Amino acid sequence: MDAVPARARVYAAGVVLAALLCLRPLPATPTPWRAVLLLAGLYAGSELVARSRSVGTCYPVLLAGAFLLPPPAAALVALPGALLSPVPRRPSAPRRVWRAAQLTLAVWAAAYVHGRLGGRDALVDPDFPYALVPAGAAVLAFCLVLTLLDGGILALADHVPASRTWRGLFTRTLGPVAVHGLAGLMMAVLWRSPYGPVAALLVLLPMCVAWWAFAQYHRERAAHQATIRALVQAVDIKDGYTRGHSERVGRATMMIARELGMDDERVETLRFAGILHDVGKLGVPTRLLRKEGALTPEERRVIELHPEYGHEMVRGIRFLGEARAAVLHHHERLDGSGYPYGLVGDRIPESARVVAVADAFDAMTSTRSYRRARPVAAAVEELQRCAGKQFDPRMVGALVRALGRHGWHPSVTADGTPAPPTATATPGRPRGEGAPDSRDSVGRRAV
Repeated sequence: MDAVPARARVYAAGVVLAALLCLRPLPATPTPWRAVLLLAGLYAGSELVARSRSVGTCYPVLLAGAFLLPPPAAALVALPGALLSPVPRRPSAPRRVWRAAQLTLAVWAAAYVHGRLGGRDALVDPDFPYALVPAGAAVLAFCLVLTLLDGGILALADHVPASRTWRGLFTRTLGPVAVHGLAGLMMAVLWRSPYGPVAALLVLLPMCVAWWAFAQYHRERAAHQATIRALVQAVDIKDGYTRGHSERVGRATMMIARELGMDDERVETLRFAGILHDVGKLGVPTRLLRKEGALTPEERRVIELHPEYGHEMVRGIRFLGEARAAVLHHHERLDGSGYPYGLVGDRIPESARVVAVADAFDAMTSTRSYRRARPVAAAVEELQRCAGKQFDPRMVGALVRALGRHGWHPSVTADGTPAPPTATATPGRPRGEGAPDSRDSVGRRAV
């Protein structure tokens, strides 16, 4: 927890304290312990299964509790599952406590709104569509609390700008939770019906089928990602001087995409594009990749085939989407002097224009066999000089703004050694650095 900023810890402590206050029983309102224990046990079991298969949280049980129980009792339903379920990152204990507090507040808010609108009375003698009104309001309250708390911790702990913290977060959460809310409402109606709690559990069967289908998709995606990692590792082994380059380009690509306001799904796609942009080097002779000194024209033509090799290798991976075009076109230039097809201006795919800037930036700030690394400020100056001719000015500007906000702290240099503190380096080309080699991404045709 030492790495977490103090203000984020104070914020999290305040959320935990608020959750504890929400658990206080209401005066003159008995707690239906039988229903609380049954729902809490059901949620804990489903949460353990869902987390083990990486399919998210079982919100129908939580929302059914919000529809059936008073706010403090409904909030209790979330505690066992949230405190016992596995978390993907360390430290696990604080993350479990945070998750428990977050869900406690969200369920309490949903139960409070539902009760204030007469939702529990509507469950006894269901009056559709009126019963949907308090249930829908409760789902909105549930989503609003989750997104507010998520956005707050992102802004304070991860230093995400406030202008982008909550952008799209509520709308992305609302759709899935609304579906879970309908399932929770059906559970609550059946629970209060003559058929009782056993019938209510049948509602979870179609949800289990949906979870299974999602788990299948997740496993397929994980297999693709493992393939991507293997390809990148193969490139790093073959071209030792650029070890770590692909991961750093993926990181710089994400910085540009986020600065441009792209949605999370597209940011992830462009990250894959950055990681895979040089995968075609597997088809280039190793002696050319490791050659010290300038390349001959014939050798340069051989190396310039690597975007087409890479595109052939990844075009069958469907989920990559526009990343495949970036692999093929990341060495095109706005003025048409790039390769492999000499595309001009907007004819170059946007994804390729993003990766081109990220690739050039990391190439200049990394040590290679044929030249030393440039300071970040000198690399930025060179990108700005070439903007409009070689690089898209929008992408260059986005990278400059992102670097100004976050800096550049790569974990390794191109040769695998610890990175120097280039993020605060002074401008200017280092003394003793020769003219750009044909393998540089700036100044001449790039590889």
